[in-house]
Amino acid sequence: MSKSKESGFVHEFKTFINQGSVMDLAVGMVMGTAFSAIVNSLVNDIVMPAVGLLLGGVNFTDLKVVIPNFFGGNTAAIIRYGSFIQQVVNFLVIALSIFLVIKFLNKMNAKAKETAEKAAKIAKSKKPAAKKTTKK
Repeated sequence: MSKSKESGFVHEFKTFINQGSVMDLAVGMVMGTAFSAIVNSLVNDIVMPAVGLLLGGVNFTDLKVVIPNFFGGNTAAIIRYGSFIQQVVNFLVIALSIFLVIKFLNKMNAKAKETAEKAAKIAKSKKPAAKKTTKK
């Protein structure tokens, strides 16, 4: 590659990276990862133990079905459906959280739009009417 093509490529890449949408995506990914860790802790350490206690002391991480190897081997297939239930609860908590945030943002945007429309009407009503000139 020649020097001019490389600098054009680097310039184009820098322009792409510095676009708002790419930066927003990067921030969203970091925030999503941190939020996921918080939700995992909430579900694994608080919600599921409480649900397990209400259901008679069930530990969801221990819920599994062991399918023996019918072909004479020493290994068995283990289906850990308790872990799956925990992941479903994780998903539902995240989905509910996102729903509430979007609902809040939509409400705030609607209020902002309503306020801007009211301000525009007030400004329009305070504008002096143009004087009509009559010819004599």
